[in-house]
Amino acid sequence: MKRAIVTGATGAVGTALVRELAEAGVEVLVFVREESARNQNIPAHPLVRRISCAMEDLAEIQNTTGTDWDVFYHLAWAGASGPGRNDMYLQNRNVKYALDAVAAAKRFGCRLFVGAGSQAEYGRVEGTLKPDTPAFPEMGYGYAKLCAGQMTRDYACQLGLGHTWVRILSVYGPHDGEQSMVMSAIRKLRSGQTPEFTRAEQQWDYLYSGDAARALRLLGEVGRTAAENGNGRGGRIYVLGSGRARPLAEYIAEIRDIAAPGAELGIGRLPYAPNQVMYLCADISALEEDTGWRPEVSFKDGIREILLGQDIGKEESAS
Repeated sequence: MKRAIVTGATGAVGTALVRELAEAGVEVLVFVREESARNQNIPAHPLVRRISCAMEDLAEIQNTTGTDWDVFYHLAWAGASGPGRNDMYLQNRNVKYALDAVAAAKRFGCRLFVGAGSQAEYGRVEGTLKPDTPAFPEMGYGYAKLCAGQMTRDYACQLGLGHTWVRILSVYGPHDGEQSMVMSAIRKLRSGQTPEFTRAEQQWDYLYSGDAARALRLLGEVGRTAAENGNGRGGRIYVLGSGRARPLAEYIAEIRDIAAPGAELGIGRLPYAPNQVMYLCADISALEEDTGWRPEVSFKDGIREILLGQDIGKEESAS
């Protein structure tokens, strides 16, 4: 893989992927919404360049770069958190944009389309999540991700493109959303507040964004080669996580011990959400077999990386 296109490049996974690709010597073209303040998160690198293209522009954008590209990573998604997760009209538009992204990948000469799915496609599952685990989503976000994965796969096949769908579990890291458990806990602890949680009995699987990005790069390389050779691997589904589940309370305690040792934790102060997922763990055996990938960054080290890169809570504590 020499050239790759990335949408949704301003969050935890996207920024890490752009950096991972560029540092591996891959030229990266980032599709951006010009007015987004989060564009400042995109890594500056000689191999990274930007082109103006919001999701609603994917249907019309043409390849004016003068070259063909290899892999198209579609990470952009509206309403991935908050009330938007159950906005059915918004989520339905996301499916259209994903199909538009496949068509754009074809126009830009790509051989492989890599789409970012979600654990929300499965709904509530007691066991480890595998590519073939039955999927019964329970919210608009999960419905749309499942539909997008299926429809983009068939559309990519119609256009002669390889297709890889990656169901991503809980990724954390620099530039993660402010309302995520990890980032909100760090922010409140660093500002002297007491973060509030449920009883935190959930068994959870967290993966550092840098590890996720390395997995996506490797899947891009493997999938592109498979698509060129016509051996069928380009149509696979993968589940991306650490492969290990631990009680959420343990993660919360580690955040506290690093961000604000000795601080009080409000565990048990909040009720569980309706349809709360209580067990989340990825079966990463297919990913390991096809790419040789293994997670390398511990949760503690990932939290330290976040604090090194962002002085979270300093302004709040000073006010």
